[in-house]
Amino acid sequence: MSRLEVAPSEHIAQFYADDGALLEAMTGFVGGGLNAGESTIVIATREHLRALRERLMLSGIDLASALIEDRYITLDADAALSSFMVEKWPDEKLFGDLASHLVRRATGKGRRVRAFGEMVALMWARGHTRAAVRLEQFWNQFCQKSGLSLFCAYPKAGFTRDATHYLDQICAAHSRVI
Repeated sequence: MSRLEVAPSEHIAQFYADDGALLEAMTGFVGGGLNAGESTIVIATREHLRALRERLMLSGIDLASALIEDRYITLDADAALSSFMVEKWPDEKLFGDLASHLVRRATGKGRRVRAFGEMVALMWARGHTRAAVRLEQFWNQFCQKSGLSLFCAYPKAGFTRDATHYLDQICAAHSRVI
């Protein structure tokens, strides 16, 4: 498991070719945070949540304790989206309510918090590119305000010639692009 180091308020995007690369990066990011005593929030597809859990357990991380202590908080990406999307557009207040609630849970005992999010990739895959860019902007503002470190991931397959128009905006919303 290669560890992905992040600074407070850092907002990272990774473009990946296959699920194996994504899961390796997720495992390093989440496992690195848990091993450092940080809290982690993971908002991903059910399949990726299941695969990440297996990888973290195989690497020796005590997920049961992390779950009980709210150091490992997971949420299905579709469920998260449904909590703040209004007519296929992210609502800033509803998004802020969800993000603030998750971070409040995770910051127990003054812990630093890092999060992985796959919601923008789902929006992108569904053709909601402008809405995905807007959500990235919300996340960026939230990271700056809260100190949350955020790691987003996009499959390279989603970037067609038509979509490259938004690529600059996505990259601009992140402090680092991999």
